[in-house]
Amino acid sequence: MRSPTMVGMPTWTIEQEPVTGPEIGDVMWQYFGEMAERVMGRSAVEAELRQALERDPHRDLAPPGGAFLVARDGTGAFLGCVGVRLLPEVPGAAELKRMFVRPAGRGTGLGRGLLVAAEAAARELGATRMVCETNTQLTEARALYAAHAYEEIPPYEGHGRADHWFAKSLVEDGTAG
Repeated sequence: MRSPTMVGMPTWTIEQEPVTGPEIGDVMWQYFGEMAERVMGRSAVEAELRQALERDPHRDLAPPGGAFLVARDGTGAFLGCVGVRLLPEVPGAAELKRMFVRPAGRGTGLGRGLLVAAEAAARELGATRMVCETNTQLTEARALYAAHAYEEIPPYEGHGRADHWFAKSLVEDGTAG
């Protein structure tokens, strides 16, 4: 998926890549580190980051039941990522995971681009509904979901400090599911 070309705005591409790629480990550390600072209000120590990855691993963000999408700028530098995984315990549902935009990609529409690409990947996996979880402190994520027809739902599972859960229908009529 190629971003629209706008004056003064960087261009980026979003492509599926292996979740085990060489730089993904570093990106996951950055992701969890930023989440710790935003949600807990302090830096996480290495043991906490390892524990978070163990509690909620990302190996399943790969075929056949998942996808991992990476956004890169025109030079190939990593700007952001998002993962999708099918939830076998919830027929037809896919879960949005690991949406992360590095500071260099923020404010460019990349979050929206990653969300749209993740929804397309979920449809390709056969999902009819996307679910996700987030935290009160992640105001940008909550605003993005609300702007794209996600509706708050009761908790469907827990991975740490989530306190908001969302769902969106991926079928043509666009109603939440």
